[in-house]
Amino acid sequence: MSVADATEEPGISSADARSQVRSVLAEVCCGLPLPAARQLRDDTLLVVSELIANALRHAGGVTRFSIRLNSDELQLRVSDSSVVRPRALDVEAGQPGCYGWAMVRSLCSRLQVTTDAWGKTVTAALALPLAPQL
Repeated sequence: MSVADATEEPGISSADARSQVRSVLAEVCCGLPLPAARQLRDDTLLVVSELIANALRHAGGVTRFSIRLNSDELQLRVSDSSVVRPRALDVEAGQPGCYGWAMVRSLCSRLQVTTDAWGKTVTAALALPLAPQL
């Protein structure tokens, strides 16, 4: 199942992206145990918020956003106009900020950054928990 075409949007705000993610997750989570559904929702919303915040902060904004649902994962794609790849920064404990990329890396089952002449695209995949078999 793919919902990418319905959700692909340039220049999307973080709030609109989270709203789209919630809509997709409503379908995905209906058959999951509540703890797994909440974990997937929280992790996915955090990842999309961080990716869009990074595009706004470091690249002037989002040029494209999409959600794709496969049988085993939810993919978020955020594109921006910068070719600079994200990187984790060394920060001292207690220092504010600079933790977003490290959090995204820890929450995703797969993470890919591609660049082209127009900028970069970060594809973040979160594994879908298995629904219980009845």
